Amino acid sequence: MAKQEQVIDIEGRHIKISNLDKVLYPKVGFTKGQVIDYYVRIAPVLLPHLQGRPLTLKRYPNGVDGMFFYEKNCPPHKPDWVKTAKIWSEGNNRYMFYCTVADLSTLVWLGNLADLELHTSLSRATHMQQPTVIAFDLDPGTPANIVQCCQVGLWVRDIFEGLGLQAFPKTSGSKGLQVYVPLNTPVTYDQTKPFAKAIARLLEDRHPDKVVSDMKKALRVNKVFVDWSQNDDYKTTVCVYSLRAKDRPTVSTPVTWKEVENCLKKEDPETLVFTSDEVLKRVDKTGDLFEPVLKLKQKLPKVEALQELGGTVQPASPTKAAKTRARKEKRA
Repeated sequence: MAKQEQVIDIEGRHIKISNLDKVLYPKVGFTKGQVIDYYVRIAPVLLPHLQGRPLTLKRYPNGVDGMFFYEKNCPPHKPDWVKTAKIWSEGNNRYMFYCTVADLSTLVWLGNLADLELHTSLSRATHMQQPTVIAFDLDPGTPANIVQCCQVGLWVRDIFEGLGLQAFPKTSGSKGLQVYVPLNTPVTYDQTKPFAKAIARLLEDRHPDKVVSDMKKALRVNKVFVDWSQNDDYKTTVCVYSLRAKDRPTVSTPVTWKEVENCLKKEDPETLVFTSDEVLKRVDKTGDLFEPVLKLKQKLPKVEALQELGGTVQPASPTKAAKTRARKEKRA
């Protein structure tokens, strides 16, 4: 079939888009045109969460049932107006040039590349060692599901409330739940990662039959893995309001703690599954429930504060950034 192309005008920029009728979600007939339409309509609340953050693309050129690939370096054929961030990669031993999303034009261009999922850093490109949040990815091991994640998420919330901090939940858009604790104050991954690991171990100590802090899959059966390792400069996490490559165009959706409690009470995982159309309706009604994650300033407590809550605090492995600095200092 011949490639069908057209040029559209977005914010005064001409963007070539192709094959809008191509089905990217075969089970429900959701097309590339609908993907782009969703990102255009969700942009007012999505763009602030993408602003200035290195983006890893996850592209599905033949739809969610086909081959996919991650792309860290911004594609070389990008338009001149797509901004990039030059970030040193310890793993690749070279600089990487990540796309950043500054405007609607870039978002539409990414949609045309079938970049269904948007994975961002917890820090902004200008301050890569300074995360703006501490994040927990709650991943259920079969047969556990998001219902069990809700219970663990509420425990995470309660711990931070005990420390005087607010936490905000969102669905992963896949099978789990994520909890973000906004900081927006000077802090490094060398502080947030050990703290996140200590929280995970505290939960495991309290609920060994329901929680695991070790990422070995064999240990996760019918438990919730509290993934603390996302708190590192070389890791990315699916951005709020991003589509996910599932059977349906589900979305990583901010939710209220009341909704989390309701899911746990009803024991119905479908109560926290939201598709693109549903998310657009939610935003029209409630606005951006995740806006405080961008604006709320909170100071990360010392990791020793968890000992007062009965936790066993053990030192976490240093981040890659810390190891790199140590090697440079040794060579000097």
